[in-house]
Amino acid sequence: MSPSISSNFYAYLSRLRWIKRWGLKRNAHEENVMEHSWEVAVIAHTLALIKNRYFEGQVDANAVATAALYHDITEVITGDMPTPIKYHSSAILSAYKQIEQQAEQELLNLLPEALQPDFRVLIDHQQMSEAHQKIIKAADKISAYLKCQAELKAGNAEFEIAAEQLERDIEAMDQPEV
Repeated sequence: MSPSISSNFYAYLSRLRWIKRWGLKRNAHEENVMEHSWEVAVIAHTLALIKNRYFEGQVDANAVATAALYHDITEVITGDMPTPIKYHSSAILSAYKQIEQQAEQELLNLLPEALQPDFRVLIDHQQMSEAHQKIIKAADKISAYLKCQAELKAGNAEFEIAAEQLERDIEAMDQPEV
């Protein structure tokens, strides 16, 4: 019989559905972090498969998809920091990265000790390979771009500038799978 192990980790994960994204904009269609994380995981998985199949990549598509599911997990502690605020200054960005690292560790500490190494490679961005991080970042930008396009199609012009910036960012990525 295995020992009884208690953890609040999954209680925290379930709160991702209550954290709204795009807080500085009026949204025709609300989006939460849980939905966004699923979409990013699907896109990242596909990008990894494309990279491997067509561009001689050697990435584990399943590991990429799993890490993408957890890519915004710290937002259960930090909330969704809007991009214009996060990147307003180098001081704010640096402080936010420190807060994210602390949140990653706090979430890892919620897990039973035996499971922490398994989750560390999913949650701690410093432990994740650069190849996986690049694919997840691209998937995150594509997901945001798709959100902007959905808002624009719903007649919400507030997303025009964000859509244009994201399109430039995506086009500038040196990743043929993108």
